Amino acid sequence: MPLYRDQAIVLRTQKLGEADRIATLLTRAHGKVRAVAKGVRRTSSRFGARLEPFSHVDLQLATGRTLDVVTQAESIAAYGEGIVGDYARYTAGTVLLETADRLVVEEKEPATQQHLLLAGALRVLSTGEREPSLVLDAFLLRSLAIAGYAPSFDDCARCGEPGPHRAFNPASGGMVCTSCRPPASAMPAQATVAHLAALLTGNWPAATQADPKTRRESTGLIAAFFTYHQDNQLRSFPHLDLTPGGP
Repeated sequence: MPLYRDQAIVLRTQKLGEADRIATLLTRAHGKVRAVAKGVRRTSSRFGARLEPFSHVDLQLATGRTLDVVTQAESIAAYGEGIVGDYARYTAGTVLLETADRLVVEEKEPATQQHLLLAGALRVLSTGEREPSLVLDAFLLRSLAIAGYAPSFDDCARCGEPGPHRAFNPASGGMVCTSCRPPASAMPAQATVAHLAALLTGNWPAATQADPKTRRESTGLIAAFFTYHQDNQLRSFPHLDLTPGGP
């Protein structure tokens, strides 16, 4: 079987037979890949904990007819060590993984930007450098943008009229002017709109200055936008701890 090498983040795993696992991976060059890790559930496995969710690994894989096979695995970063012991980080982390799995639809299609975004978010989440809710909200907006669902927080998402505007509508693609505003649109505070824009562009000095009320409103709008454009809510959303600062 032809061999190839790539960096990957483990999104999820499932048992296969008595000792194997199927790992769903987001690789840097080959996009989403499903691969069998043979014997990984045995205590003597040379892969050990390298193929657990949140792990960033360097892999050698053999191309298979339906599933590829992991033949080598070297750890780049065990992000799970800084995530799984903290409830706020863990619940945010599970949403990160599920989001990447959801947005990268086709297997073996390059998704380098999504891979790099996820790796960066997991690194920051694992170190506690920024609060989990901020990391998650920024990731959701930026991953949606990479996938082609970039929200507009300035010009009208429908007609392009320069902003600022007062109404936000997920179905329309973000902020909308008075003429384009559909019924039941949200009317977020201007501070919330500015915070959303800061998260989308990675302006962390501005994003971290937002007060709890602004961040709560932003989180709700992001969740509504994501749910609309992905047809349904992520399974991991209800378990989130969205309190600024975490437990």
